[in-house]
Amino acid sequence: MMENLGMALMRQMDPERAHGLALWALNKGLAPMPAPLTPYPTLQVELAGLRLPNPLGLAAGFDKNATAIAPLTRAGFGFIEVGAATPRPQPGNPKPRLFRLKEDRAAINRFGFNNDGMDAIGERLAARTDDAVVGLNLGANKDSDDRSADYAKVLTRCGPHVDFVTVNVSSPNTENLRDLQGADALEALLRGVQEARHDAGLTLPIFLKIAPDLETDEIQAIAEVAMGVGIDAIIATNTTKSREGLGSKFRDEMGGLSGEPLFEMSTRVLAQLHKATNGTIPIIGVGGISTVEQAFEKIAAGATAVQMYTGLVYEGLSVVPRIVTGLDSMVLANEYQSIRDVTGIGRNRWL
Repeated sequence: MMENLGMALMRQMDPERAHGLALWALNKGLAPMPAPLTPYPTLQVELAGLRLPNPLGLAAGFDKNATAIAPLTRAGFGFIEVGAATPRPQPGNPKPRLFRLKEDRAAINRFGFNNDGMDAIGERLAARTDDAVVGLNLGANKDSDDRSADYAKVLTRCGPHVDFVTVNVSSPNTENLRDLQGADALEALLRGVQEARHDAGLTLPIFLKIAPDLETDEIQAIAEVAMGVGIDAIIATNTTKSREGLGSKFRDEMGGLSGEPLFEMSTRVLAQLHKATNGTIPIIGVGGISTVEQAFEKIAAGATAVQMYTGLVYEGLSVVPRIVTGLDSMVLANEYQSIRDVTGIGRNRWL
């Protein structure tokens, strides 16, 4: 009841202001929190050497500046990704830059990597005392002369304080960033980040986050690069530029679309990627998850784990334990031993 009231009030606010208020309430202990989850042995997974209590993660973008990791962990997420972080602080694009598409259960954002910079974020990550699995999304400054070097800088500064890092070359809100998804540029970038990891004496896994707006040959090329350089996992996918089928008055706003309309597109890319890699690289499925059935379908399409973000805007934090407990029930109802047995079983439905 309290959550529903709070959600209703925040939906009357400007979306970005509401987001900031939600983070403030989490940190002050004022946000309604679900009851603590008991561990589910059926849901424990290993992702690139990381042991997760359950496969439901929080996608990057919700906690850009690593200010609310502890309360978000208590909400029941199996892992959390913060950021994106850039070497220097940057304000991002002019406001307004976040739009709720209520009719479509979606959102459009054009934040443009607004964040406090790697030093401030690194200090917060270093100070945390929880044992949650936390990763950092690496970004590049908008005005950088060498975006590839930016990713290496953030890894070197913040890598000692996180469990994984994600190379984000798929945000549609930084001009020409997606050009780094081309095979040659992507290989050079990933090898540079791996070299920075080695030089810093780190062993943490490196993930790659890709866009949903990719053709089959582009997915194949990315898969070949990822396998060739030995990337540890791929996150599929980021937001989309597509506006197909939208009904909201905000449908023509510039930026990346997330939420329900992204589900089919992102799941199709996920399945194609799983096929292209022959299941040799773990995939994190993200895009349009707000129900247990959608989370299960992502895993069946080839994901080892999943992430959500926009679903929280419409469902609140109570959706987290609802999905986690629901996944346990679906595993048992289908007589699987573990959620691990589900990965890839429904891939062909999406090909």
